[in-house]
Amino acid sequence: MSTAAKSIREAFVEASSFLGKLGVSEAASCVELLLQHLLSCSRTELLFRFPEQFPMELAETWRQFVERKAAGEPVQYITGEQDFFGLPFTVSPAVLIPRPETELLVEALLHEGSRLFPQGAPLLADVGTGSGAIPVTVAHARPAWRVAASDISAAALEMARVNAQRHGVAARVEWLEGDLLEPFIARRIAPDILVSNPPYIPDGDLPALQPEVRLFEPHTALFGGALGLDLYRRMISQLPQLPRIPTVVGFEVGIRQAEAVAAMLRAAADWDEIRFVPDLQGIDRHVIAIRSRD
Repeated sequence: MSTAAKSIREAFVEASSFLGKLGVSEAASCVELLLQHLLSCSRTELLFRFPEQFPMELAETWRQFVERKAAGEPVQYITGEQDFFGLPFTVSPAVLIPRPETELLVEALLHEGSRLFPQGAPLLADVGTGSGAIPVTVAHARPAWRVAASDISAAALEMARVNAQRHGVAARVEWLEGDLLEPFIARRIAPDILVSNPPYIPDGDLPALQPEVRLFEPHTALFGGALGLDLYRRMISQLPQLPRIPTVVGFEVGIRQAEAVAAMLRAAADWDEIRFVPDLQGIDRHVIAIRSRD
């Protein structure tokens, strides 16, 4: 990338063309996000600043940003941030980048929790929390609720704590290190609402994944065994070991996995309702199981 004097617009066009020729998906959008981060401005402010001269003191950082993107690195890891449910979350290669479809799962659980516990303070437990997007969002949106979250990765839990602190809910989320439901079982914690977005990509799908995902996101947060169902099977088998079966269980699932996960839930406990929540592409992306309160 040239470091000669140029306008911000010219830097945008040059980088977009460079990345586009390399086959980077949505190159212009990526460059726009990187420029917003570099210049600490909104999209609207960026457009107004297009005629300005590109700050030469930022030229080397900008070159590095574009080269990292050219190598396939996700924009979110370059900027260190991803929005989720209207909140900015700090992310790094230690955690999976929060996806927009997971916002639909949070929305469904907030609705069900408010409906089933209108006067109470349900305990929501997030298993495999990663960046902490789910528990931090819930704690932020429902100040009366109690929230706990677990992860097998100490690095992920540290990132989640950073995000909890960032959004002022650090004192209201309990963090547990351990595998799936084991830390809840060991401490005799009884969640009213159990949520998890576990690794669900079948192991054999690795070669077909986009390079951004395949080469940069943590594989332990992506792959769920031969059919992608191993983590659901293990978690659901652990449900009876909790002090009581949760009132609500919500899982994010992969393509064509919803019915298989629902069948596992039906075999594990009696539910009043099991329903699917489709994502914006119409794929059954979330499984919500609800049972009568004890």
